[in-house]
Amino acid sequence: MPALLALVAVTAVWGLTFVQVKDAVAIYPLFAFLAVRFAIASLVLAVPAAPRLRSLGRSGTVAGAALGLLLASGYALQTAGLERTTVSSAGFITGLYVVFTPLLALLLFRTRVAAVVWLGVGLALVGLGLLSGVGAGDPVGDALVLAGSAAYSLQIVLLERYAPRYDAIAFTQAEMLAAFGGFALVAVAAGQIEVPSGWTVWGALLVTGIFASALGFLVQTWAQRRTSATRTALAFAMEPVFAGVFGFWLAGDRLGAIGWAGCAVIMAGIVVAEPEAGRTLRRLVVR
Repeated sequence: MPALLALVAVTAVWGLTFVQVKDAVAIYPLFAFLAVRFAIASLVLAVPAAPRLRSLGRSGTVAGAALGLLLASGYALQTAGLERTTVSSAGFITGLYVVFTPLLALLLFRTRVAAVVWLGVGLALVGLGLLSGVGAGDPVGDALVLAGSAAYSLQIVLLERYAPRYDAIAFTQAEMLAAFGGFALVAVAAGQIEVPSGWTVWGALLVTGIFASALGFLVQTWAQRRTSATRTALAFAMEPVFAGVFGFWLAGDRLGAIGWAGCAVIMAGIVVAEPEAGRTLRRLVVR
C-alpha cells in the first residue's frame, strides 16, 4: 500500500505538469525544454548518486541508460503531441499505458494475461475513438501521445526486471543522465540552443525537473522493487484523471459530453483490466 500511495502522489504531480508544459513549450523550444528539464533532474540527484553509481557496474549502467532513452522517447513524443492537442486529451491517451503494459509483459516475458485484460483493451480503444472523434484534440497530436504511451509502457515493464537488482538512486540517475544526453544532442542538432527566460518556462522547468523527473522516477524505481509492472501502471492510471481535472480548472478544456464519455470508457477499460487494483484506486479516491 505505501508503494501504491507514493505512485498515486507522483501521478498528481504529472497531471499538473500537463498544463505547465503545454504553456511552456508554446514559447520555448521543445527539445531545449526537455534537455534543461533532465539536466535539472540530474543535478538534483548528483550528490546522493555520486558514491552509488559504481555499484551499478557495466550492466546496470547500460540498463539505466537504455531505460533513460526510452523515457526520453516517451517524453519527446508526448510533449510534441501536447503542442498540438488538448491537455485533457493528452492526459487520457497517455493513460492507455495501463493497458499496453500487461500486453508488452506478455509479448516480452510470457506473463499471462487474463481474458478481462483483453476486454479492457477493447473498452480503452472504444474510449479513444470517442475521445478523438469530438474534435477536441488534433489527430496527429493524439497519435504522437499514443506512441509516447507505448514507450512509457515498455519502460515500466523493463523496470520491473531491473529495479530489484540495483540501487534506486544510482539507477534513476543513470536514467536521468541518459535522457539529458539524448535531448541535448537533439537540441543542438535542431538548433534549439536558447537560455530559458520568464516564470512560465522556469516554473515548468523547476517543477518537472525536480518533482516530476528526479523525485518522480526515483519513487517509481523504489516502488517497483515492491510491486509489479501492471500494478504500477494501474496506479499511474490516476494521471489522466488528474490531467483532466487540472485541464478543466487551469486550461479551460471543454471536451463536451462525447469527449468525457470517451474518457469514462477508457477509465472503465482500465478498471476492467485489473478489477482488484481498480477497487484499490477507488478506495483511495473515496478516502
